[in-house]
Amino acid sequence: MSENFSLCRQLHEIDSGQWNHLAGDHPLLRHEFLLAMDQAGCAVAKTGWAPHYLLLHRNGKLAGAMPLYLKSHSRGEYVFDTGWARAFMEHGLDYYPKMLGAIPFTPVPGPRLLAANHTDRVLLARQAAALTGQNELSSLHILFPSDEDCAALREAGFMLRESVQFHWHNRGYASLEDFLAEMSQQKRKKLKQDRKKAQQAGVVFRWLQGDAIDDSALAFFYECYRRTYYEHGNAPYLNMEFFTLLRQSMAANMVLVLAEQNGQPIACALNMRSKDRLYGRYWGSTQFISGLHFETCYMQAIEYCIEHGLAAFEGGAQGEHKLSRGMLPVKTFSAHWIRDARYARAIADFLAQETAAIDDYVEALEGHSPFKACEPPG
Repeated sequence: MSENFSLCRQLHEIDSGQWNHLAGDHPLLRHEFLLAMDQAGCAVAKTGWAPHYLLLHRNGKLAGAMPLYLKSHSRGEYVFDTGWARAFMEHGLDYYPKMLGAIPFTPVPGPRLLAANHTDRVLLARQAAALTGQNELSSLHILFPSDEDCAALREAGFMLRESVQFHWHNRGYASLEDFLAEMSQQKRKKLKQDRKKAQQAGVVFRWLQGDAIDDSALAFFYECYRRTYYEHGNAPYLNMEFFTLLRQSMAANMVLVLAEQNGQPIACALNMRSKDRLYGRYWGSTQFISGLHFETCYMQAIEYCIEHGLAAFEGGAQGEHKLSRGMLPVKTFSAHWIRDARYARAIADFLAQETAAIDDYVEALEGHSPFKACEPPG
């Protein structure tokens, strides 16, 4: 049996069909999504995201793959390690460049070790760590891996770190009212009041999918998206070219929630969907209306999932405010391999303390379920 590893710097040189077969039904891991990041100049060496795709070929076929990036900073990751970088610097060591296994700018859980079985996932994890060590890089970090990946990464000697997101799960609701009926009276009343504010302001919503996302809708979305970043004092990570390329190659996976007032667009949220899941990704607005953010980003997404029979909606990173919208805490993970054994031990001690705090936090959140019963949906 012929088996070999290789690194590829150009995603377009990798067969898209073989890559997508390994990625499965996760739209944000598809060849097209990652290639748009590359072609638009968003996740490239110039922006501190130098691609290095780790490939495992067996008998001439792609048996495993891993999206890796050589990082010169920690921006756009949503797992915060600046304290670790500072500790390295204070002791005269270089933390950057580091190796990262992730979807750029995307805090969405899913497979990062793209392989059909546990054995090959372990092989990928060990090879990635070996390459990091051989190139004398400080560390390797795998962000938001799947549960199957976590098992392989643990076996390969990685340390796991916990974080928390808020996801909504469909229990076979026939309508939004059906879902709201399961919430406590107080939470249901507050949700309806918030929805009413947008309605009283004359805001109506449209869901645009596939070919219905025309040039004007996409241009308006991007204006909203960039406003959100600039209002927080940052330049946007993604450019208009990325979203244009995404529409060309993955329009069927795009769901645009468009808010209009008096026939004019005022807010927008872009979601990505798989066969059974919706991923909330980007949002923005041109004016403030009380309740508009929650309605555009969350309630419209939940209603879309119910109407289309999707199993879950993932609302992105962080946000306790999502709990009152029926989105419950879910643990997410990252995995870390540190080349220097001294710092590996120190980080392991830190993670043990942090994990205990995260566990207590999740337990406290679960005690404030917005639903009538304690049993969480899903």
